[in-house]
Amino acid sequence: MRVGSFVLAAQFPGQGPGEALHRAVRSAEVAEEAGLDTAWLAEHHFVPYGTCPSAVTLAALLLGRTRRLRVGTAVSVLPTTHPVALGEQAALLHLTSGGRFSLGVGRGGPWVDLEVFGPGLGAYEHGFPESLDLLTRWLRDARVSADGERFRFREVPVVPRPSEALTDDPGPEVIVACTSPSSVRMAAARGLPMLLGMHTGDEEKAEMVALWRRSARAAGRAEDEIRSAAHVSAGVCQLADRRTDAVETLTKAMPGWLKQGLDAHVTVDGRQRRMRDPLAYTELLCGLHPVGTPRLAVDRLTATSERTGITRFALLVEGSGDLAATEENVRRLGAEVLPHLS
Repeated sequence: MRVGSFVLAAQFPGQGPGEALHRAVRSAEVAEEAGLDTAWLAEHHFVPYGTCPSAVTLAALLLGRTRRLRVGTAVSVLPTTHPVALGEQAALLHLTSGGRFSLGVGRGGPWVDLEVFGPGLGAYEHGFPESLDLLTRWLRDARVSADGERFRFREVPVVPRPSEALTDDPGPEVIVACTSPSSVRMAAARGLPMLLGMHTGDEEKAEMVALWRRSARAAGRAEDEIRSAAHVSAGVCQLADRRTDAVETLTKAMPGWLKQGLDAHVTVDGRQRRMRDPLAYTELLCGLHPVGTPRLAVDRLTATSERTGITRFALLVEGSGDLAATEENVRRLGAEVLPHLS
């Protein structure tokens, strides 16, 4: 089982973006010290829900500050960036970090980002598969051209090339954030593992993994590839000597952050979006994930792995909104939980 942190760089009420980003960087540095496997970095624009606008940029910083920790994006929003530009950045990070970079990509939402960066609503509604295919070709092939609906260009060489047959280096792994059956089937057809969200429980995640496997077989993917697919489950982790204390820490801090962060989202076309009740959502997360004693965390993570077949976890550890508490939370996760996981 491989446990990592999920870094949102969340800006809690009364904080500035600099404070949020400093806590994000420190939580990743402490994650390496504590023995965690990966720091997964979120990306958001124009909202205090997450103050990191470029997950690959923050990944470059953290890869330079660490020596063992794997760093991944969770996720880079593909509709608002050019797949070739993102592929070049991923190749650069893969090669210069000794293969410690993972590229998670997602469709994002129908937010004003699509207006600011220019791709428009169509890139979100139906352009994701084209972007994903161009990205994966860039990370695999020596030369690439495009003749699609959105991207068209003559054949060009891939420099630097991240995958080399002579060294058996397949290049950086690509993971797809999946929130619907259609996105699960799309990832499966391409043999790409999934990142599954915090809001889903074990039963739904198990169903999505089962759908991925069926869809991968229907697409002709090899059985070895299907069995070895390393999906990632996102969640929340808050540790304390008593479960009530851990829950209280999150229910005091997270609703205020969620309210100001989610309320700040603006749709590109004026559509109404129903946002979750912040307190109810916090309580849901506390019920689904390892929030409580270290022993409870071990049991929760083990149960999720057994029920879903997922062996990688990205756990939000900054739910207190406090730097010192976040560092202690990560250290306890490394010292009191990781040694008891198979």
